[in-house]
Amino acid sequence: MPLPETIPVRYTEEEADNFSIRPVKRQTFRLRELVDMVLRVTGKDLPRVQQILRSGTLVYHFYRYWWQGFETGAAELSALLAEFPGDDPSRTFRPEDCAIVLIEGGTSGRKPVEIERQAAERKPLFAARSFWGCLVSLAQKSRPMYAGYSFDRRADLYQAELSAEQASSLRRDAARLAPRPVRASLDLLEPIARLTFIVPRNT
Repeated sequence: MPLPETIPVRYTEEEADNFSIRPVKRQTFRLRELVDMVLRVTGKDLPRVQQILRSGTLVYHFYRYWWQGFETGAAELSALLAEFPGDDPSRTFRPEDCAIVLIEGGTSGRKPVEIERQAAERKPLFAARSFWGCLVSLAQKSRPMYAGYSFDRRADLYQAELSAEQASSLRRDAARLAPRPVRASLDLLEPIARLTFIVPRNT
């Protein structure tokens, strides 16, 4: 059976309880658009993508989407998935291409602190360098390892595990150089365990 070219989709804001009075919206997705959204939840996991397309429901970014489920052949769907980017460990980490750094703690379930380059590049008054400069310097010393491609962020991820000394140094730099909201978030993150560098996939 050929894959459908377009799929009528309904969606509404997801709520914690079973009763919702939020309006239901309708939109027609092209197949590639729908699969792109599914991949942001599943990654390139063919059985999971097939299951979601068959079930006709998906929760993504606080919205619930649903459509008339349909079957997909493995060969046809594999050919479509091959058109999307994926993991590429051969890609060398380039700090100058990094857009975001996640500072992660060693406690399971704790949300990482997200540092955007644009905000962290601003130098405090009289400071010799920015907090972003500290993160780049730490990246050059720790040599982050490739950690996969994120469909949700459309970016390659690189991770560096930090020693206790590196984590303490990073916390001191943050206290002097990081924007105030970042300092407040880091105060709740104990201990600092790793950095994840997010590099947008432009090619």
